[in-house]
Order: sequence, then structure tokens, then C-alpha cells
Amino acid sequence: MRRHVWAGLAENPALPVEAVDRLVAMPELSMELAGRVGLTERQVEVLAGRGVVEARGLAVSGLLTAERVDPSRQPVAALGLLWAGLAPVEWACTVLERPELRAELAACPVLPAEVSRRLAGDADPAVPIALAGATTDPEIAALLAAHPSEHVRAELGFNEGTPSAVLADLINDRPPLAGCEVCARHAVPWVHPLDCPDLDCTLPGGAACDGSHQYARHGILQAVLGHPAAPVVDVLRHLDTPSPFLRAQLARRTDLPASAYAALAVGPESWAREELAGNAAIGEELIRQLAADRSDEVRRSAARNPQVPLDVLDQVCGVVRQLPPRIAAATRAELDALATAADPEVRRVTALHRDLPAPVRDLLADDPVAKVAAAVAPHPGLDEGQLRAMHRRHGRAVAAGIAANPSATPAVLAELVRADHNVATLRALATHPAADGPTLTACLRDTRARRSVASHPALPLDELRSLLEDADPVTVQRAAANPALPVADLLRLMPPG
Repeated sequence: MRRHVWAGLAENPALPVEAVDRLVAMPELSMELAGRVGLTERQVEVLAGRGVVEARGLAVSGLLTAERVDPSRQPVAALGLLWAGLAPVEWACTVLERPELRAELAACPVLPAEVSRRLAGDADPAVPIALAGATTDPEIAALLAAHPSEHVRAELGFNEGTPSAVLADLINDRPPLAGCEVCARHAVPWVHPLDCPDLDCTLPGGAACDGSHQYARHGILQAVLGHPAAPVVDVLRHLDTPSPFLRAQLARRTDLPASAYAALAVGPESWAREELAGNAAIGEELIRQLAADRSDEVRRSAARNPQVPLDVLDQVCGVVRQLPPRIAAATRAELDALATAADPEVRRVTALHRDLPAPVRDLLADDPVAKVAAAVAPHPGLDEGQLRAMHRRHGRAVAAGIAANPSATPAVLAELVRADHNVATLRALATHPAADGPTLTACLRDTRARRSVASHPALPLDELRSLLEDADPVTVQRAAANPALPVADLLRLMPPG
């Protein structure tokens, strides 16, 4: 558990500068230390040489600059700056000579063409895979589309910057894939079901590997078919695929003809219908059809569709926990109507809006149904009198919402823990800036709340010190990172030096 204490100290802004050097000497704390402000030049140099992630973070924060780095002597720091786009691209030629850094180099968004070409042919498969996921160079993308590895081609399909022509080549298997891992692993035409990209083995040929590399092709298609730049004419050739994974990718697209969306809506699996229901391009008729779907996931997705008609919300609101985009964009007149709807579920999701006009907000705060009041309780416009009235009316059912209200006063928060409450209330109170010491102490009864309380500046010192010995390592680390700890405590917790 001492490791978690030291990691917390490394993040603690109150730790004296002279003590930081002792922690810098511990490589396992590099990630935490790299996020500190006020590091010395020597500390930055040491941390930047430990790992590319640390170097990149230091570069983004402005602590590591190209002027202070020699790429031939400090290749890790140089790579971090390249990742952050804060170094001359020519530095990539120097980093390229370090084989252990090539996979991370390949993930840089901008590289010289010659460096990219060499990385594309690297014998380590991780290198061209990383390059395929990051390159923005059309010529390099075309080169990688012909790579013999299905993993490289699939990663290229996921790359948002891959050009349309290259995506067409991937869809149409140009040039043809010469082999795949499944074929290489199995001399007989059979694979374990876990090797099958579809758990129900709905690909042509079932679970047989017949030399057509169908599994590798499936993985590539799964990456490419949902890409917005993939040509529609090529995508539509796979509309009759039996694979639910590929149908789901097609259902995400916003550029298909209405007939294609209608075909995807009648499949037996819910994955494609779920993706389709949230697609704003499918048209009102199909949205209405999917809003009445037997699947909760499909109806929930329909509720998230920004084009869902308001008059079908009563079919989908019961499975929604977040504010639907259509209600977020509702006009004042529409909000007035929604707040007075007969269905309490419609009023509940309307109450999730955090920028309601005051009359609408107040009407929902007075709602006789507890779940409606609970949904509006965190609204920042409610005053102390309204919060107290809601609590008197609905008790613990609205307590967690009130505890999350940024306008709640210390007195209101204290009342919540004195009254009947649940763990959701404690967890909300644990992060509230206005919570006082006794309220926070009451939150220590719940493990998850205790993690948040450990970071709170108002926690009584004795309680904070006790959390340094907690059985939960996350709580321990957060307590050690709390700047409310006296400097004497911080120094006492330091590793022996």
C-alpha cells in the first residue's frame, strides 16, 4: 500500500519542491510526477526520458520544449514532442534508428514520407499496424492497403483520414488478401468458435476456414463499412450480409438510400436495429417503427435520435436515463407541453434538462411524482426553499438529486445525511464543494463515497489521516494527494531517502 501513498504524494501540489527529487528517483512514479506543475528542468529531463507518454504530457503542458532536447541523445523525449506535434518532423529520421521506438513513432500523425515508407515495411507487425491507424498521407494509405496482414488493412479501415479510393480497395479486396492468421493456424478446414468473428457463426461457411480468408475479410469489412468516406456503391454490395456485426456497421451510415435502411430494419438481430434507431438519416416513418420495437436497447437508441417525433416519446422514455437530444433542442412551447404531459416518464426526461425556463423548472420541481422531482432536483436554478420542499415531499427518493445540486447549501446537505438516505446520496454528497466536515464524515460509510471524500479539502484532518491506512488503494492514493494534508505529514510519508 506504500506504493499508493507515494503515488498520491507525487500528485500532491502541496509537496515541497525539495521532496520531489526523492520521488523522481522512483521510475514507477513517473506518470504521476509528469502531471505536476513547477518541475525543475532536471526533473523534466529525467521524466521525459522514462516514457513517451510522460514526454508527450510534459510537452503538451509546456514544460518540455524542442529547444531543450537533443533527439540523438534523448530519443524518447524527442518522440514525445513529435507525438505532441511540437518538434521538427525531421526528428523522426533520428528516432527511426531506434527499433524499440518504431511502433510508437509510427503512431505519430505527421511523419516524413520516407520514414513512413520504411515503417510500412517493418518486420514487427505492430509497426505497420500503428502506422495504418495514424497516417494522414494518401500515398502511404494506398501502400498499406496492399499490406499482406489483415490487421494492417483493418486498422487502415478504422483510420478517419483514409481516403475514399483506398477504402474502396479494402472493401473490394484489391489486391486480394493472400493469407490470414486463421488459415495459417489450422491445416484442417475448422476453427474454434472463439476464432469466429460472429459468435453465432453466421458467416458463409459457418465455422469452416476454406482458404478464402473469410474471417480476415470479415474483420476488414467490419472496420470499413461504417467509415463515412467509404463509397456508397461499394458499401451496398454487402447489404445482404448475414453478419449482424456488418449489418450494424451499415446501419450507422447516414448516406444510404431509404430502401437500404428499410432492409436493415427487418433483420432478426437487434444490433443493426439499435444502430439504425439512433441514425438521424433514416426518416420519421422508420423512427416511429423502431420506437415501438420489442427491444429496450432499440427503443433507447430511438430516444437518442435527434429526429425522434415528440409524440412518440411516451413509447421510449421509460428506458431512458439521459436527456434525449430532441428534448434538449425543444422550443419553449414544446417544453411547456412536455412538462404537463400525462405520462410521468415524459415529464421525468424533460426534467433532466439543465437549462429549463424558470416556470417550467419550478413546475417540475412541484411535481407530485417522486421520479420527476428527483430528475429536476440537480437543476442549478433551484433555491434552498425549493430543495427543502422537495425533500419534505419525497424524502430519500430525491435526496441524491438534491445532493448533486450545485446551489445546495451546507445546511441542506447536512439535513440529507441526518434524514433517511441511500448510498447514492452519500456518493453525491462526497463530491459536493459545499459539504462540511460532519457531512463528509458521514459519507465514509460507503466505499465508493469514501474514494471521493478522500480528495475533499473540507474533510477533518483526523479522518483524512485515517484514510491513508484504508484497505482500498484508490482511497489511499487520493488521500495522499489531498493538499489539505500538512507538509509535516507529507514528509513523514515520503519513502526513505
